[in-house]
Amino acid sequence: MSQTNTAAAVTGIRTVGIPVVDQDRALKFYAETLGFETRLDVPMRGGSRWIEMAPPGVAVSVALVRSHDGLPAGVETGIRFTSDDADAAHAALWSRGVDADDVLRWPGVPSMFAFRDQDGNRLEIVER
Repeated sequence: MSQTNTAAAVTGIRTVGIPVVDQDRALKFYAETLGFETRLDVPMRGGSRWIEMAPPGVAVSVALVRSHDGLPAGVETGIRFTSDDADAAHAALWSRGVDADDVLRWPGVPSMFAFRDQDGNRLEIVER
């Protein structure tokens, strides 16, 4: 193994970006539908904002990044959120009108399901 320059080493994950068409609409979905809190909401050039949101008490956040050429909304994000109860999370999202797939169950694998946000970005919830 080679030695690593500790000044340049990756030390964690802070934020994962999700491309969105309308940042206000996305902020409302993540806050009101998913229960996330706003960590940062700062204006940027070109009329967009840097918005970071996360479930209360969770270190890693998502950034609601305005989509553009080369960064389209409505994608498979690969992001997996966690829940203590996948069935309860599914029922709660379903009752709020969220486009959610059935809860999947395989032997030895946590229960999970996919859902889509206001722009059709695909996300998943996995039971802890």
